[in-house]
Amino acid sequence: MSEVYADRRVRLRDRCAAAGSPAALVSRPANVRYLAGGSPPGAVLLLGPTEDVLLCPTAPGGDPAHGRLDELLRQTVLPAAGGDPAVAAVDFARKAGADALAVEEHHLTVARHRAMGSVAPQLQLADLGGAVEQLRIVKDEDEIACLRIAAEIADQALGELLESILVGRTERHLALELERRLVDHGADGAAFPTSVATGPNSGRGGHRPSDRRVEEGDFLSVCLGANYRGYRCEIGRTFVIGTTPADWQIELYDLVFAAQRAGRESLAPGAEYRDVDRAARHILDAAGHGEAVPPLTGHGVGLEIDEDPQLAPSAMGKLDACVPVTVEPGVHLPGRGGVRIDDTLVVRQEADGGPELLTITTKELLAL
Repeated sequence: MSEVYADRRVRLRDRCAAAGSPAALVSRPANVRYLAGGSPPGAVLLLGPTEDVLLCPTAPGGDPAHGRLDELLRQTVLPAAGGDPAVAAVDFARKAGADALAVEEHHLTVARHRAMGSVAPQLQLADLGGAVEQLRIVKDEDEIACLRIAAEIADQALGELLESILVGRTERHLALELERRLVDHGADGAAFPTSVATGPNSGRGGHRPSDRRVEEGDFLSVCLGANYRGYRCEIGRTFVIGTTPADWQIELYDLVFAAQRAGRESLAPGAEYRDVDRAARHILDAAGHGEAVPPLTGHGVGLEIDEDPQLAPSAMGKLDACVPVTVEPGVHLPGRGGVRIDDTLVVRQEADGGPELLTITTKELLAL
């Protein structure tokens, strides 16, 4: 894996050099992990003119949750407790002969940026922008393999929940049980706070589980994901509890399912981000639910659960092959509830079979 991380750093260094910066400082944890294999708490990565070095405030403890560091990458632990690795990195870059240093301004506080500038006033601090995030969009097959395992874990956890008794249990209890099952099946943890929503709460994006108890006839919508070796997937499903679905529930479910299918089928290399959103959104708008639709249809996943690209009405850009994204349209009707269906897929060429579905739990409207 050392060659993989070294190649990623070379690509970033080339981008920086083309922009006039012979060195770069990466401080955002997910970006550090992408380039170094791991991200010990507080660590920053300096891509220097002659050598790359990971600067840590304390010695890395080897916690698997922080990743596995590139063994060929130089590591330096600050001698003074409480020192700021980013400030120390500026001094390293100056001593290495750099005259400019690209930094992640979107991650740094104003105070930290000022402290860095005060160490070497003659060193020009430029903005690295989202260069690393852009490199992270297209995944290699090892990254996709981790996402595939994360999806399998999430499917297993959800499948087991569906076989248990649900009536009378609270949203909060079900969410905690799902997160425990994720770990039981090999996840490092939940990819994000698990959402379980019942009755009038169902279909609401990002709903925080409450003490409301599951009742007969409720819609139950669940959104969860597993974190496996730092890579995060997402799945969302909606069910009916304990009885034959009402006509309005069937109608709403079929509508959201059609929108989700349209979004999935539009995933192809070269497709505009906003066209994927439009494919799903048009179906819901045409049915009169435009005001109840979330602001975006999906997003990228990887080392973070919400990465680029954003599949939204105003998003600019086109999909590439090997980009994992979610497709997650939903409709929430205030006071009644709603439906949300969410899958993680990988964009593939048509010759390779088209979009690869990672989350395979049934999307049939089940009565549990």
